[in-house]
Amino acid sequence: MLLMIAEYYSWLPSLLSGLGISLLVALLSLSVGIPLGLGLALLVQSAWWPARWFALFIVEIGRGAPALVILQFVYFGLPTAGLTLGAVTSAVIALAWNTGAYTSEIIRAGLEAVPAGQKEAAITINLSRIDTLRFIILPQAFRVVAPPLLGFSILIFQATSLCFTISVPELVSRAYEIGSNTFQYFPVLMMAGILYAVICIPASLIVSHAERKAGQHL
Repeated sequence: MLLMIAEYYSWLPSLLSGLGISLLVALLSLSVGIPLGLGLALLVQSAWWPARWFALFIVEIGRGAPALVILQFVYFGLPTAGLTLGAVTSAVIALAWNTGAYTSEIIRAGLEAVPAGQKEAAITINLSRIDTLRFIILPQAFRVVAPPLLGFSILIFQATSLCFTISVPELVSRAYEIGSNTFQYFPVLMMAGILYAVICIPASLIVSHAERKAGQHL
């Protein structure tokens, strides 16, 4: 029994290293994807139809295609067009696209939730469109969209588990590597699941708290 526990413990550094890669990929994807989502949300509301239809095309592809397909497209498909990217870079681009597509709808709903009177008041005091967006619309929209964005961030962290298919050395990839060497897939995958839970469960509690706080201010 002690030997078994010692063996399981020996896997922990490799799994923690993979967890670090998973967190890094998720953080980079969100850092790129959420601003992309804001940009797409603004373009979808644009009066210039070419920009609006371009944004809708990007959003619908990003939402309609599974994240796994986008990962495979970026990593395996782009090299056939002459653009070869590393595994981590491909993972960040694919998940950022997925993030941007989904969060654009979240952000657009938040922008539309701002009362029209607020926008009319900004026009009355001669604020420019950019200043109206910065000082009036975005601060109010942020209070609405913050909880769903936090919830979506958890989903993106979980989606990093798909990156093992393109050889990113994240948590699931490290777990499979250990399993292939030891043939003990059940315990190592259970350990990987526990590590995911250690991150996701507290994050879910934070999201729930943020939703309650946001509800009190509506």
